[in-house]
Parts: sequence; C-alpha cells; structure tokens
Amino acid sequence: MTGYRIIVDKDACEGIFACLTRDPRFVEGEDGLATIDPASDPVPPSGTDEGIIREEDGRIVAEFDDDRADEARQAATACPPGAITVEEC
Repeated sequence: MTGYRIIVDKDACEGIFACLTRDPRFVEGEDGLATIDPASDPVPPSGTDEGIIREEDGRIVAEFDDDRADEARQAATACPPGAITVEEC
C-alpha cells in the first residue's frame, strides 16, 4: 500500500462530475461541486482506507493509505478543468 493525497480545488471545479464515473468516492457536494466521501462507494474493495478528509483554503484534501491511487488518478485525468490532483505522500 502506498499513501497518497487527493486535492480538489473547489474554485476550479465546474461541477461536470466526470470524476464520479472513475472513482466512486467522488460525489456531488451540497454546493453542487465535487467532494470526496469514501462511504459513498457501494462496494469498497477489501483493505480500503476511510482516509483523512479536510477542507482548507477552498480545497478538499483527502489522504489515503490503500491501493486505490490509480482510481483517483483516473478521476483526476477525467476532470476537464483539471480541478483534481493526486500526489504521493
């Protein structure tokens, strides 16, 4: 398992939600923009980490230590405005 961080820039998010089809942890927030909710995954893989999620400076920052970084990267790649980044931590 490798630790990674997902960052959603709320100012850049346009609510297109292409990320939702790539990673079920992404959901529509109350503000109509993308956010992260690990509990929204209907069938989480074994060993899934609930992560640590916080909001800071207009960004959602979620840190996980599981094997789902590729799903997060696919969501980031699918985001037309580039509001999602994934980095190792």
